[in-house]
Amino acid sequence: MVQKSQGKPVKDSHVEVTHIVQPPDINSLGTIFGGRVMEWIDLAAAACAARHARRTCVTASMDAVHFISPIQLGEIVIVRAQINYTHKTSMEIGVRVDAENPLTGEHRHAVSAYLTFVAIDEQRRSISVPPILPKSREEKRRFEEGEERRAARLAWKQRRGKQSAS
Repeated sequence: MVQKSQGKPVKDSHVEVTHIVQPPDINSLGTIFGGRVMEWIDLAAAACAARHARRTCVTASMDAVHFISPIQLGEIVIVRAQINYTHKTSMEIGVRVDAENPLTGEHRHAVSAYLTFVAIDEQRRSISVPPILPKSREEKRRFEEGEERRAARLAWKQRRGKQSAS
């Protein structure tokens, strides 16, 4: 098992999954159900988290899901997930979904999302994860932005807790 102090490069846990949009995946407008895309996002992010932590990981949150462009029946969907930021037991995973027209090869950005996963042990308690080692300028930018998003999530959670208590 990897020790926390060792750290791991971002590329070691990168995931790319491809789907073809089928009739059961679409709504009455002929575009993919948002829930289907969210399912694919969650699965890719879970694989990414498990690769990084080498443990069972669970979804703690999915936030900032942005549907940018509709995805049509018959299009190819490419779901890419990578670790942006790690803390003690949690990992922020960024997911980008692109749609490809199979007849023209044109690609477009369709959806983006951020998810937080927590690694757990056999008793389902949170457990430490290895830190990531961002190397490129892009990886470092994602790490810094992930740290900011974590702080915002914690602040939101704290405000919500105070509202519940009143």
